Amino acid sequence: MRKRKKKGKSHSTRPLRTGPPEWLKLSPGEVESLIVDLAKRGYPPSMIGIILRDQYGIPLVKQVTGKKIVQILREHGLNPELPEDLANLIRRAMRVRRHLEEHPKDYHSKRGLQAIESKIYRLAKYYKRVGVLPKDWKYKPEKISIFI
Repeated sequence: MRKRKKKGKSHSTRPLRTGPPEWLKLSPGEVESLIVDLAKRGYPPSMIGIILRDQYGIPLVKQVTGKKIVQILREHGLNPELPEDLANLIRRAMRVRRHLEEHPKDYHSKRGLQAIESKIYRLAKYYKRVGVLPKDWKYKPEKISIFI
């Protein structure tokens, strides 16, 4: 039982620097071309960020280029059809649905599917409002399974 009101601090904090780090030898144009090349190979935006961090020593793309990875992909016409977080939730819901077809009495998984799908609906509502998804987009599990 937690006695303190204080919350944990286990996450990392972003650096306060606004410009690119001094050890970085790549120009913003080179970083953009790396991002485009990795996207053409089929990597999602989060994986591109991890590859740039681990292999090229680029801590944050926004510090170097002034734009986020998804903005760069959108400029080059390589942005994914669905935002990555929404696509991952849909994949997760598909896996749980497949599990429930084999195990229909698994009530805990049914509740988990309801929670996942409510997240999908909330996120889709946000993306429609912001303009990332078209206003007529709907989450339909039977049609989405072919899509992703």
